Amino acid sequence: MSPRSSRSRRPLRSAVTTAITVATAAAFALTAAPAHAASGLDPSVWPELSRTTQATAKYGYEGSAASGGYARTDTCVADPAEGGMGYHYVNPANIDSVDPRKPAALVYADGSDFADGRKLVAVEWIVKDTGQATAPTLFGQTFQKDQLPGYFTLHAWLYKPNSAGLFAAWNPEVVCPTV
Repeated sequence: MSPRSSRSRRPLRSAVTTAITVATAAAFALTAAPAHAASGLDPSVWPELSRTTQATAKYGYEGSAASGGYARTDTCVADPAEGGMGYHYVNPANIDSVDPRKPAALVYADGSDFADGRKLVAVEWIVKDTGQATAPTLFGQTFQKDQLPGYFTLHAWLYKPNSAGLFAAWNPEVVCPTV
């Protein structure tokens, strides 16, 4: 083998090594916790939440929500003491789903740092309260009762950090416009 052919393989070997490194890093990124991840959560939650992120990231632009069956609302939900939720875009076909990939609502918020309108900040699962003995659970979290009368709900603040917690109903950083 000539010294020249040995040298010509080095760039190829380097490119293959780089590709493998990037692919490995990408695989870990899909199961990694968000930067604002709550401590104390069971680590097995993050792969499930990554499925939610993979299924809903395409709705980051508000205009794409309708293509997924989500109907726009123009009421920004807020509580003076707790903070805000934002604007809910609801897909009726996903109500009663506890599939991580099928939240019933996408939650958007306004903000001065959002150049293109509302920004996706959270997702929400909504399950009708039919008198079941126990509240549904997802990601090791028990759904909250009566945030929405007659329903159990669970928020996941995947797209905006929430100092109240990843699964809190309200986010102190979400502010609704005053009328």
